[in-house]
Amino acid sequence: MELGTDFAFVARQKRIVVDNEDYYLDLLFYHRRLRCLVAIELKLGKFNAADKGQMELYLRWLERHEMQSEEKPPIGLILCADKSQEHVELMQLEDSNIRVSRYLTELPCPQLLVLLAVSL
Repeated sequence: MELGTDFAFVARQKRIVVDNEDYYLDLLFYHRRLRCLVAIELKLGKFNAADKGQMELYLRWLERHEMQSEEKPPIGLILCADKSQEHVELMQLEDSNIRVSRYLTELPCPQLLVLLAVSL
């Protein structure tokens, strides 16, 4: 429900095997309106270049082994504790169908939450 109403849960820790090596995709969803798989990787630290390569591997595998003919190519979402905008721009993630976003590791102070709620 946190993601929205059009997401359907597919798998947690989806096992992906490439050349007899196991990889595990954190979360896999299907988006009904977009008609595509959405792969989500959760990172505890700051976004780095290796994260893009890992997600590209997952997306290509999903295209080959999971995507149905009527679906659009899968989308990758990397959620991390921090990111550098310059890293994101230089890696041209849009061309790879990958997006990066920060998540909060701590809730803001109650006063700030009240201010945000009042401004809405």
